[in-house]
Amino acid sequence: MSWGTREASGGHPLRPPNGDGAGGTQRDSVSVFFPVYNDEATVARVTEKALRVCGEIADTYEVIIVDDGSPDASGRIADALAGQHDVVRVIHHPHNRGYGAAVRSGLQACRYEWICFTDGDDEYDLRDLKKLWRLRHHYDLIITFRYVRRYSGFRILLSRVYNVVLRHLFFTRYRDVSTGLRLVRKSLIDELTLEATSPFIGAEIAIKSMLKGYRVGELGIQTFPREFGRGTATSPQNIYRTIVDMVRCYRRVFSAQYELPEGAPERPAVPELSRR
Repeated sequence: MSWGTREASGGHPLRPPNGDGAGGTQRDSVSVFFPVYNDEATVARVTEKALRVCGEIADTYEVIIVDDGSPDASGRIADALAGQHDVVRVIHHPHNRGYGAAVRSGLQACRYEWICFTDGDDEYDLRDLKKLWRLRHHYDLIITFRYVRRYSGFRILLSRVYNVVLRHLFFTRYRDVSTGLRLVRKSLIDELTLEATSPFIGAEIAIKSMLKGYRVGELGIQTFPREFGRGTATSPQNIYRTIVDMVRCYRRVFSAQYELPEGAPERPAVPELSRR
């Protein structure tokens, strides 16, 4: 089974030069993935959107569904979709490992030069990938911010507090670092050491990319309310795990050993007050 729809006969996926097909040049390749957990009502819809968009923007692509131990039929539906489309793959976690862990599994599985990931509940419309795609030559990571939020007041307040805390702790400028639609170069991801298992994973990617000097851009999008069930991103358990991951990341990046120049000896620990 081949994962790209238009691969060279030698068996290796095409690695096209920059371009969008004009003048006979091959277009860039892309991997799209999304985690699913209790998303049986939308997994097929999100997959079909991904296939349509990828077919419009790329010659070589794959769609990966990460079943994070979902107790509903999400995993079975994903397997059926993989049976119908050669470019669709499924990763199954034997038990629920958390959103961040599912994202890390997806990132590790991606093979093409650009990676787009989103959520499996269709709150973020994958057709917005075409907007991100137009900016890919200007940035290494493109994150999105929600300028129209169709959520409860509590969720909006929680998101705003979260982003203010992140901007203060990590000296970032991002308006909405937790939005679940991103486009990133695989070569950038390959340089990052990611640890989060919670929804903090999106912030961790942006923060560590910024610290490495990569070009990070932002694009405004609208989001759409979940049509079934309740999301788990703002559950007490996920809020707690996000705080734990945020504190761990803060201690890591502000430690005396983080990203030392090659060959430099380790330094003694920095006193707490000197970090600011």
